[in-house]
Amino acid sequence: MRKKAIIILAALATIVVVLNLRSVPAEKSVKSEELVMEKENPGSETAILAGGCFWGMEEMIRKIPGVIKTEVGYTGGDLENPTYEDMKAEKTGHAESIEIQFNPARLSYGALLDLFFKIHDPTTPNRQGNDIGAQYRSAIFYAGPKQQKEANAAVQRARTSGLWKKPVITEILPAKKFWPAEEYHQDYLKKHPGGYTCHYLRGTVKSAEWKKGDPVKKLTPLQYEVIQKCGTEPAFNNEYWNNKKEGIYTDVISGEPLFSSIDKFDSGTGWPSFTKPIKVDVLVERPDKSLSMARVEVRGKKSDSHLGHVFEDGPKPDGLRYCINSAALRFIPKEDLQKEGYGEYLALFSK
Repeated sequence: MRKKAIIILAALATIVVVLNLRSVPAEKSVKSEELVMEKENPGSETAILAGGCFWGMEEMIRKIPGVIKTEVGYTGGDLENPTYEDMKAEKTGHAESIEIQFNPARLSYGALLDLFFKIHDPTTPNRQGNDIGAQYRSAIFYAGPKQQKEANAAVQRARTSGLWKKPVITEILPAKKFWPAEEYHQDYLKKHPGGYTCHYLRGTVKSAEWKKGDPVKKLTPLQYEVIQKCGTEPAFNNEYWNNKKEGIYTDVISGEPLFSSIDKFDSGTGWPSFTKPIKVDVLVERPDKSLSMARVEVRGKKSDSHLGHVFEDGPKPDGLRYCINSAALRFIPKEDLQKEGYGEYLALFSK
């Protein structure tokens, strides 16, 4: 009997231990994950930026090569444990912000700031797009003298870049405690594709015609759907699928030359198809597993616009087919290259 009692007590003790382990608060497991993240990314650095609604900021920044982790939240004010409802009341002093963990070996703090100034408007006080209020102000919260120095330099670069007609008014402030926002705000546009955002990447525009005003505002609804939301235009019912004129195809946002008519061929797919780009460094390729398919997405390097995809079923010798949306392109005929500012590419057609 005594032996049976000992066995029963031991079994009960085991059950109690298991139940206690299962009842460990989720907060502890989250902290454990964060510790693992830190161990897996030694030498990483942290930046805190504010540039309007944090949904759009996070969606663009998390895709930058070298960014390890992003988290949206509130900082810059004095209220502890602020909520989104507090922010709407504009009594916190905080700004909607994003905390960014990045690998400085792949992405420098200065380069991150340069991109920051291209994805939001740093000239509008307490406003970004349709969002109005102090919580939507432009600010850099630096950690230490080195980041402060680089932040000042980045603001100066933005002021002399020619990208902004009005004065850049981004605040440069020492970092305060960062309060993470509610869970439903984290990765919001990843959870809700096509949701609200007023952020997009500003690029340089080469043609004089396209330098007048904001190029994104000139987009048609179809162009916006393709370029900004990774959409696809109809096959055989788009501007350039059957275009046989000589000339070059440029990025509709940045004006960067992408493809030449010399490398265009009829793939039978109903979209403009090319065997190669004008230069290898004008495109960025990314894995794309959407629509339950494994594909390679093609984006403009300067504009970060979605262009199309590249496939390995093209003609020899390289066997590549760059399948590109007409909506992402602007065609410039050979006879107009000089007056449009692309005279250097006339040499392609004299070979």
